[in-house]
Amino acid sequence: MGADFEVVKRDLINLEKQSWDAWKKRDGKFFEKFLSDDHVEVGFSGIATKSQIVAVVASSVCVVNSYSVDALELTMFDANTALLTYRAAQGASCNGAAVPSPVWATSLYIRRSGRWFNVLYQQTQASR
Repeated sequence: MGADFEVVKRDLINLEKQSWDAWKKRDGKFFEKFLSDDHVEVGFSGIATKSQIVAVVASSVCVVNSYSVDALELTMFDANTALLTYRAAQGASCNGAAVPSPVWATSLYIRRSGRWFNVLYQQTQASR
């Protein structure tokens, strides 16, 4: 793995951590820029689009008290397609119900016009 791989890994891990922080802060504006227009999210309540995710993040529907991410791994499919996988724990609730934790997360990134966009995000509950 070369220097380019390490730079991409560092940059995408930073972006991913920024997205968790933005979720905690209810920063929908971050997600407007972070997610691609054709973004798809597969979550515990089904499939969601970019506009749905931005609306939920910016609302008071979810309360995030804490989170942590670890075991981050990057797979590069080509120079513009990268998959970040990792484990996350979250002390969060949406609509008063606890969000499953811990989870295995998958974030697929595509570089378009020189900029990385998150095009797919998915979580699967992990066994404790």
